[in-house]
Amino acid sequence: MYRQKSRSSSEAGLTLVELIVTVAILAVLASAAIPLTKLEVKRQKERELRYDLWQMRDAIDRYKDAADRNAFQTKVDSFGYPPDLQTLVNGVDVQGKKVRFLRRIPVDPMTGKDEWGLRSMQDDPDSDSWGGQNVFDVYSKSDGTALDGTKYNTW
Repeated sequence: MYRQKSRSSSEAGLTLVELIVTVAILAVLASAAIPLTKLEVKRQKERELRYDLWQMRDAIDRYKDAADRNAFQTKVDSFGYPPDLQTLVNGVDVQGKKVRFLRRIPVDPMTGKDEWGLRSMQDDPDSDSWGGQNVFDVYSKSDGTALDGTKYNTW
């Protein structure tokens, strides 16, 4: 005859209560991780925005320095600043060579577009409308608020 061994309580598998408790603990841990992930994504976009703004402002400054050294001709009312961002990408002729100041116009990580707010030398420092004479500064068109409480369009 074949006899079945009975299991003792220490050999038994997981009970339904143990499974429910385990799943509940995992759910609590997962729900705590989601906000941290969203925060890290926002932090990464902010780093990218700061880098893109730095890169464009640096290109504007290099263009201005070259114009001040009379490396190429600029319009009199431009104060040596570029007429638009595309000029930084297209470049200018300096002694028969094409000099580019920016590889491409970066995409604003907050808006998802390659459209930036521009300020000319003649505009007010906190103006949100571009006079069109030259590009003195750039800013994000996003109305969002950063992790530090400032608005992106004031960076």
